[in-house]
Amino acid sequence: MSATKSKTKSQIWTIEGNKIRSRSDDITTEEPLEIRLVSPAQTLAVTMRTPGADFDLVAGFLYSEGVITSREDIAKMSYCVDPDVDGEQRQNIINVALKRGLTFDFKRLERHFFTSSACGVCGKASIESLKMREIPPISSDFNVKPEIIYNLSEQLQLAQGLFSATGGLHAAALFDESGKLLKLREDVGRHNALDKLIGSSVLTDDLPLAHHIVMVSGRSSFEILQKCIVAGVPILCAVSAPSSLAVEMAQAFNITLIGFLRGLRFNVYSGIERIESVF
Repeated sequence: MSATKSKTKSQIWTIEGNKIRSRSDDITTEEPLEIRLVSPAQTLAVTMRTPGADFDLVAGFLYSEGVITSREDIAKMSYCVDPDVDGEQRQNIINVALKRGLTFDFKRLERHFFTSSACGVCGKASIESLKMREIPPISSDFNVKPEIIYNLSEQLQLAQGLFSATGGLHAAALFDESGKLLKLREDVGRHNALDKLIGSSVLTDDLPLAHHIVMVSGRSSFEILQKCIVAGVPILCAVSAPSSLAVEMAQAFNITLIGFLRGLRFNVYSGIERIESVF
């Protein structure tokens, strides 16, 4: 766990009507995280993230991008110990040593040299990128009743501790087939929150997530779908709408994509056969 805090205090002024008051408020921390490869020495990516669960984030990123296929592919992860780097900034650099003999296409990761926390590499990838990696469609026969889906949104909101404190974070949550919340990760970026969630499962050898549901705050984009497909997630739910490319991805890889999950209502954009008692 990074020593850097996930939230910071800031003085703010609240103006309401003809009144103004000053107070201290919690603000979501956003800082860069550099992912460095030890051998050969090079930077794999830099992303703006909320400090916390940094090793999960790195493992999830490496897994989603096809650099690793399991926890055993990571020999070691550690924060920077370079004495030439400012002490506080060392917590924003993670060195990764891969398993001896492991190779990958570094050129495929060049698009990630700088990744924003908000939108990743929007529009720069396509369905073909996954097909070229020979990622198979989701074959899980997992299905759920609508009543289980209805309960996910409230559970996600209640579990978002940092969001409650700051109002400025996205979340990704993992549920089992009964709709029980198993884990949740938060970050200023949607993609980072999902990488943290998937990475935590990489590090505990719990992949693929063939009998689980993932729910994300915000919308479903191409990269959100990509990460879920690589992790073997059969059902993805989101609070808001999916993008057109996200729908195409869901259809092409047989994932059940749910959007606008709010209260006792949701839309199914792909894979409705996994929702029981619909027909």
